[in-house]
Amino acid sequence: MARSAEGQASTPGRHPADHLPPYIRQLTWFGERADWSPDGKRILFLSKTFGDAMELELETGRIRNLTAHYAHHGYTRALYLPNGDILLSGPQSFDPRRPGEARVQCWLFVLDPRRERPPTPLGTKCSEGPAVSRRRLHLAWTHVAAQYPDEMPPGTSRIWEADLVYEDGRPRLANQRLVLDSRKLPFSCTLETQNFRPPDEKELIFSAYGYQGTEVCGVNLETGAVTNYSNAPDQYDEPEGIFPDGSATLVECDRQNRLGPGHVDLWRLELDGTGRYQRLTHFSDFPGFKASNPVVRDDGRYIAFQLARSRDAAGVGHGIFLFDLQAWKPQ
Repeated sequence: MARSAEGQASTPGRHPADHLPPYIRQLTWFGERADWSPDGKRILFLSKTFGDAMELELETGRIRNLTAHYAHHGYTRALYLPNGDILLSGPQSFDPRRPGEARVQCWLFVLDPRRERPPTPLGTKCSEGPAVSRRRLHLAWTHVAAQYPDEMPPGTSRIWEADLVYEDGRPRLANQRLVLDSRKLPFSCTLETQNFRPPDEKELIFSAYGYQGTEVCGVNLETGAVTNYSNAPDQYDEPEGIFPDGSATLVECDRQNRLGPGHVDLWRLELDGTGRYQRLTHFSDFPGFKASNPVVRDDGRYIAFQLARSRDAAGVGHGIFLFDLQAWKPQ
């Protein structure tokens, strides 16, 4: 049996989906970037990066394509809004020879899945993932210099937030404001919005890419104060999904092997300043694989996440999995 960087046992030549513990089951054999519906009965996901937005009904296993009725260049994010609409992020043009450029030049749209018509553009770009409130029509997103080179200095990233309002049935952004400029931080990093911290949503959890590996941080939306919750130098920590009571966030983390973002598993990180971690998955024990992009259902019972390969670009997934926290017994 092979050993990982820290001497832990690994299982070469095997697939994690063939050796699932009883508290994890596979829901789909394709797809990535899951999100829970407000009622917890459906999971929204992408068929692939630059693919369609799909909706899985948990009770029946039926999958519906929400974006097949109009032409588009594919999407990199799809998230439920509290009113049942879908927030989409995707490019307005796409050259398959340069997919990295398209990932940066994504725009935000709102889709009404109850009507067969194209989504409404919101008129702003979004770098990586936006954050959506689970209780109000409010969102946050990031701009990077490559998106607005005439307005932003090289290396700069900025987090914005705004309300989503509807006029004659059409959504638009209102009360837009700047939350954080990376130049105001005492360290260099690239920002990415992740989750509003429940229950009061007075803090926004974000990734600080490139700082001490990558850190889990939060910005107080009232005072602007920034807190580093992971504070783990030379360790990759990317927050993805938050627990409904706001006590902890899920983290894509390489704490178990220190091999970087291609070899992460899911960990729970307490948001109380203690830096306490708890490992949830062991997909990276199988060489060539990782677990990523988790989201917690609003009742805290289940986590939806994806299987990914170490060699894949960030966010690429190969199937959605369900983690039953009630059936899981911490080790």
